[in-house]
Amino acid sequence: MTTPTVHTSIRLPEPTLHRLPWYLAYVKIMQSQGVEYISSTQIAKAINVDASQIAKDLSFVNISGKTRVGYEVNSLVIVLEQFLGFNSRHRAIVYGVGRLGAALMHDSGLAQYGLEIVAGFDVRSMKQDNINGIPLYHVDKFCQKRQELDANIGILTVPVEKAQECADYMIANGIKAIWNFTPYRLQAPKHIVIQDTSIYAHLAVMFNRLNNLREEEK
Repeated sequence: MTTPTVHTSIRLPEPTLHRLPWYLAYVKIMQSQGVEYISSTQIAKAINVDASQIAKDLSFVNISGKTRVGYEVNSLVIVLEQFLGFNSRHRAIVYGVGRLGAALMHDSGLAQYGLEIVAGFDVRSMKQDNINGIPLYHVDKFCQKRQELDANIGILTVPVEKAQECADYMIANGIKAIWNFTPYRLQAPKHIVIQDTSIYAHLAVMFNRLNNLREEEK
């Protein structure tokens, strides 16, 4: 099999970027079952996304299928993993080692997608010196340890009232991207990447949809 060329600098529409991991997850299941080729129609039936949308999304990542055969599964996995950055190593720190921060440090599955958590930081004195083998430090050591560990991603899991202050501190000390798990809308310079993953916002959407369904059923 010829290794495909992957252009990771392509700027995709965000909805497309959100869908690509769905395709990858399903295609990897098919790969584990020994499937050699798969069509956009097959993927569409499995994950409930229109086949034409899947074909359009995959056209952004420079891979084409064969007529009446589909995409070569092994090549598609390689292209998607490389394009999404899942086969590279991205070093990150957790800022705020409460229940959520600790849970993320216990999640070894993140490493399978290229995210390596190398340290945790908190304002409290910790009763233990590591979680899941990942060292813990007081925030006073953040600047020194971030440089030593060469981490440029900060995972923010602090109380909401501390979110902006902690984000500013991380940015001032060399963090280039923040994965924000707080419900606070962070302000940051344009060259800093902010990715919001608010559990509470998703809960609100789910509750609202559930309430709408209940109203429709009355």
